Amino acid sequence: MPFTRGSDLFPAITPNQSGMLDVGDGHHVYWEECGNPQGVALIFLHGGPGAGCSSIHRRFFDPKHYRIILMDQRGCGRSTPTAAIENNTTDHLIDDLEQLRTLLEIERWFIFGGSWGSTLALAYGVAHPKRCRGFILRGIFMGQPYECDWFLNRMGTFQPEAARAFSSFLPLEERRDLLNNYIRRLNHPDPDIHLPAAHAWSSYEEACATLLPYHGSSNPDPVSTLCLARLEAHYFKHQFFMEEDYLLNNLHRITHLPCIIVQGRYDTVCPPVTAEHLSQAWAKAQYIVIPDAGHSALESGIRAALINATQAFKAVSD
Repeated sequence: MPFTRGSDLFPAITPNQSGMLDVGDGHHVYWEECGNPQGVALIFLHGGPGAGCSSIHRRFFDPKHYRIILMDQRGCGRSTPTAAIENNTTDHLIDDLEQLRTLLEIERWFIFGGSWGSTLALAYGVAHPKRCRGFILRGIFMGQPYECDWFLNRMGTFQPEAARAFSSFLPLEERRDLLNNYIRRLNHPDPDIHLPAAHAWSSYEEACATLLPYHGSSNPDPVSTLCLARLEAHYFKHQFFMEEDYLLNNLHRITHLPCIIVQGRYDTVCPPVTAEHLSQAWAKAQYIVIPDAGHSALESGIRAALINATQAFKAVSD
């Protein structure tokens, strides 16, 4: 796959159709379809958990070639109920994807996911390998204990100011157990308690997501912030609802399929060591390290590599 730094996003598009899928357990997930209705199906899996999709995510794909499917995972984006952690596990999300695939009468699709989206992509793939045509993965995260510990306790190695703000939000006596004391606040029914905690959590992650400093929105949406923080903490608490090494131990179910891995060299949120582990276990995978990028999919080098990957997958046949 040629690497062209100048590649940019495709023009803005609007959905051909969209809907709310009743997936059971009181949850309804938002989905939309863009691009070519007769094109090659591809599902975009957003990060977080809890980040939701946005219109810019449609623009990584050639709308003349791809049937582009986006879905807000349980509890976030336009899905309801908002910020709900009940009946919200990795297995639930995998089942939701299968329900959506069946609804849309898609036999097989490409899977595109970054950060937590790469975790869910792999988990879906090993659960339903016959429904997958290939994978484009970015900012690899596999739900391992060392990754959770890194995020909560060691990301400050490179971002000490952000880590200090994250920990100092809590009273001194609570800082030895950041996760559980954040969860206690994030799950509190009072907005005066859960919203400030959500802002502190999300600001920490946002500050670490790009190579160059990014100070975030001056007026962040409180609902989106709560979805991200509450759901991330929920999944962290439960080890992403997977046994240790589950994905690597089951990777053989999909390693016959094509895969392109895109990783920022200076990704502080999801350090490259995890992408290295994945690439070493997947002989057919093409592993691309962007030398001057962090975690965000919209940094120029990562954006270019992802678009090149979707272009390269046009040539992938069944």
